[in-house]
Amino acid sequence: MTKRADSRESRSGQRGQSDLEGQSDRGGGDPAGESQAPIRIGVGGWTYEDWRGSFYPEGLVQKRELEYASRRLTSIEINGTFYRSQKPESFERWRDETPPGFVFSLKAPRYATQRRVLAEAGPSIERFVASGLTRLQDRLGPINWQLPPTTRFDAADMAAFLEMLPKSFDGLALRHAIEARHDSFRAPEFFALAREHGVAIVLAADSKYPCIDDTGAPPGTGADFVYARIMGTRDDEAAGYSAAALDAWAARARQWATGPAAREVFLYVISGFKARNPAAAMALMERLGAAPPEIRLTL
Repeated sequence: MTKRADSRESRSGQRGQSDLEGQSDRGGGDPAGESQAPIRIGVGGWTYEDWRGSFYPEGLVQKRELEYASRRLTSIEINGTFYRSQKPESFERWRDETPPGFVFSLKAPRYATQRRVLAEAGPSIERFVASGLTRLQDRLGPINWQLPPTTRFDAADMAAFLEMLPKSFDGLALRHAIEARHDSFRAPEFFALAREHGVAIVLAADSKYPCIDDTGAPPGTGADFVYARIMGTRDDEAAGYSAAALDAWAARARQWATGPAAREVFLYVISGFKARNPAAAMALMERLGAAPPEIRLTL
């Protein structure tokens, strides 16, 4: 079975308030003595011209951009895998250019998800999983299977698709998330299927797509991680989001990672006004006490 995906998100800018702006902490604090699951914050991809001179220092050569980004953020969603197959050597190189503790997520290939019958995606899933992604080794995080907005929920078809997602390959455990972009997926049957297969439902917020939220799953059910993509950065906010919105998202991430239902968190700032996304991600990291040290690279 296989999966590989990636997607170049829209560069469109202005959006409204965050889906969380104005909400209270809702218990998202970190009480003394309470353990916390890892919270990984990042962006989509690392090759983007508008980040040069703002996020990336002047004079940094393009081939070292991943090396730099992986030392300022704690995760990156690889979107190149959505559009085309990657060579095994590419996965190895990305592993070697990133520090210990850094984790990638992958967008599964569109050839597996952009089809009328998901149950027929088996060969595409198998090719993706066998393409070399396990060469990321301990840098391999969840795989995001993003459905097109035209795909409606069909319980039998979705059950067959989830059944085909492999739980391991080459001795490595594989974790899966599914990003539904049609409102018909706000169905108890969908939540139950995802939980049954240990697949996370991507929380896609601050965008034109429905925000389908199963992050409140009871302890011990469903996936052992939360996968969130927030897409509301704006050009008129230096950090992409207002301080209130950043505070709210940081509190929500902390809430997911603590308590009896604590889960590892992968939170990506995607799309929106993309030039601001690294600033938003680092602002979230700072609020969560995970701001990386200053680094100096020989340019």
